[in-house]
Amino acid sequence: MPVALILGASRGIGLEFARQYRADGWRVVATTRSDDGQRALEALGAEVHRLDLTDPTAVAALGWKIDGEAFDAAIYCAGVMGMRTHGIQPVHQDNFDTVMRTNVLGPMMALPIILPAVEAATQARGGKGGALAVLSSRMASLGEMESNSNWLYRASKAALNVVIKATALEAQQATVVALHPGWVRTDMGGPLAEISPKRSVTEMRIVLAEISRAHNGAFLNHDGNAIPW
Repeated sequence: MPVALILGASRGIGLEFARQYRADGWRVVATTRSDDGQRALEALGAEVHRLDLTDPTAVAALGWKIDGEAFDAAIYCAGVMGMRTHGIQPVHQDNFDTVMRTNVLGPMMALPIILPAVEAATQARGGKGGALAVLSSRMASLGEMESNSNWLYRASKAALNVVIKATALEAQQATVVALHPGWVRTDMGGPLAEISPKRSVTEMRIVLAEISRAHNGAFLNHDGNAIPW
């Protein structure tokens, strides 16, 4: 039975990943920091760990909780938008700390712990390898940047992309990618967003099933097309 690890699975895209993988018969290990998230995940049959991904002690404890695991797919979904801005408006310290801790520090603490378990799946499957994906954003692309709205969020996701690339350089057998989920109808994306969580996750799962080591370190759209860094 293939195994998926989903970090930040309380709602939205993370919860939809859990739902779809469970529907396809996967064993799912998921993290949440809320009671509602835990109930929703347990109702799907997922194995749930309560975890605040911005808490260094809690993230460090994740290492022994997943000791011996081999994840065919691991997806880091947690992220926040922070204060929405137009133009280069000053950023408040508290908002900066919240966004950067969630979008950058959390992955920097967790990815070194997760990567060995995805490498282990690579070894177990004898070739194609496990996939480690982190949800980034097209708004982080310097090559496509034509707007300075929400510049703190953009900066945090650009920093996250560096973290993802560094993790990819560390990977010996796993495939590590940055994924843009699209503009999705979630609490962050809002009701007017272009696509549903179901479609976004369905397409990203196809990408994760098809990628190989040739894609290691890539920045990919939810439909598999490359995004310039």
